[in-house]
Amino acid sequence: MGKGTDKLYITHSEWASEDSFSASVGSGASKSRSAPGASFKRLPFNFCSVSLQPFKHPVCTGDGTIFDLTNILPWLKKHGTNPVTGLPLKSSELIKLHFAKNDDEEYVDPVTYKIFTDNTHIVALRNTGNVFAYETIERLNIKAKMWRDLVSDAEFSRADIITLQDPQNVASRDLSSFKYIQDGVSTLTAEQAKERNETVNTKAMGSSERILKAKEAVEKARRERVDPNRNPASHSSKALGSKSMTTQSTRPNGSAHTGRLIPFNAAQHTTGKAAASFTSTGLTPHTSGERALLTDEEYMLKPKRVKIKGYARIQTNLGDLNVELQTEYAPKAVWNFVHLAKKGYYRGISFHRSIRNFMLQGGDPTGTGKGGTSIWGKNFNDEFEGPLTHDARGVISMANKGKNTNSSQFFITYRAASHLDRKHTIFGRVVGGLDVLSRIENVETDSSDRPTEAVTIDDIVVFIDPFEEFQKQKDEKDQAERDKEEIRKQGGTEDERVTWTGKRVRADGGSEAEEQKAAGAVGKYLHAPIDGEDEIVGEWDDSAAPPARKKGKIGGGFGNFDAW
Repeated sequence: MGKGTDKLYITHSEWASEDSFSASVGSGASKSRSAPGASFKRLPFNFCSVSLQPFKHPVCTGDGTIFDLTNILPWLKKHGTNPVTGLPLKSSELIKLHFAKNDDEEYVDPVTYKIFTDNTHIVALRNTGNVFAYETIERLNIKAKMWRDLVSDAEFSRADIITLQDPQNVASRDLSSFKYIQDGVSTLTAEQAKERNETVNTKAMGSSERILKAKEAVEKARRERVDPNRNPASHSSKALGSKSMTTQSTRPNGSAHTGRLIPFNAAQHTTGKAAASFTSTGLTPHTSGERALLTDEEYMLKPKRVKIKGYARIQTNLGDLNVELQTEYAPKAVWNFVHLAKKGYYRGISFHRSIRNFMLQGGDPTGTGKGGTSIWGKNFNDEFEGPLTHDARGVISMANKGKNTNSSQFFITYRAASHLDRKHTIFGRVVGGLDVLSRIENVETDSSDRPTEAVTIDDIVVFIDPFEEFQKQKDEKDQAERDKEEIRKQGGTEDERVTWTGKRVRADGGSEAEEQKAAGAVGKYLHAPIDGEDEIVGEWDDSAAPPARKKGKIGGGFGNFDAW
């Protein structure tokens, strides 16, 4: 009966072990669940890495990640990154794959016709897109030193071999390592999401239909209540009245689920007052989870928030360089450069390094390349979220001593330098004065790449500060909203005071037509005589008919037939 014994009963430890089938699972099972790699989920080779469904039009990236073309193109149009790694990705970098199939519609090697499984080492050729088993390429191409495609006879090199699946490296197909899954980003398009929501036939659910509709109504009302961009002028007076009653009925220190609007500069974290007052008797009890408020600087330094481009002029002793600042993708670097320039930090500083056909570096007050501080007095982090690359002459980037060590030094490229991508933060480019840049490049340098003729920065003039422009536009928008709200409180504009029937509406809700009727219409004769005029009494008319007499009820019989 027992495991490995002749006992006719099962002990408690055997009953509660990890391989038992009881409802009370013991400590052994919990250890096996918490073991490293317990959450490992492998994606099959014939599945798309975005939709997690079998692909129909397979394509791959340079590192061997397979996608379905119909699923990866909407993702790239919306995000522009590789959903698995998070790195920038363009549609032109995708490689179309050509899988061979047998009569049973199974993927096979086109030479040996060996069926592909999850344990097959599968590779593809970059230039043709044909897919083979690695043992076929190794035996017929690598060992034979015959570098031609076995299907199309096109030439290729060892660098053109892309690994799609390696059974010895299953971590590359681990779903838990995909970035978009870790971030919880939905991969459904708007049409797919709508189709998924419409798959439920609520009419066939009986009483559950009312429950779903009520739930949707509650969610809609909750979204409208907490939406910070909601325009109060668009709501009716009834909605405004109910909102004011709800606000008055809430407690001063209520929970975070009250109907208060979230400020535009609210952070994702709370103030921490509730936790601090809960654990300390020296603080006033606070029960609301209010969000912390960001300063104007912290609010504007979020990537892709300020999309206004800045413009400045670097005045040197050899000429002027007009530069454009990319605030959208590098707000911290642009903030640092603009405020240091306004402060006069770069005035009189020399370019201490110039390498022909590479770059020009400056921004160090000491002139040694080892000094310089940022506007915050400490180094700030790199900013690589965006499509900016060192792909042309005149790109301006931050110089650093390693990861997240940006200070005040910057450099300007003399040519494209793709090996610097995602190593240095790009925050601008030269848009005028490229002839001056060529003049600086032609200056002779010594053995340490220092110009023999001093190339100094006389001053940096900021023409357009993107952060000031953003703040100005925001203030104008807020003022317009306040003016609109004030007009609404006063009854609206002249056009809004006229109903669809043409009646003019007063501020208190009544119409001017009713006021005119009450003041000067026919009904005035019914209230009181007009002052200064005699009352008019008409003459007696004998021909007038006398008032009709009430006919009494006649009980019984057929009544009087005179009226017939």
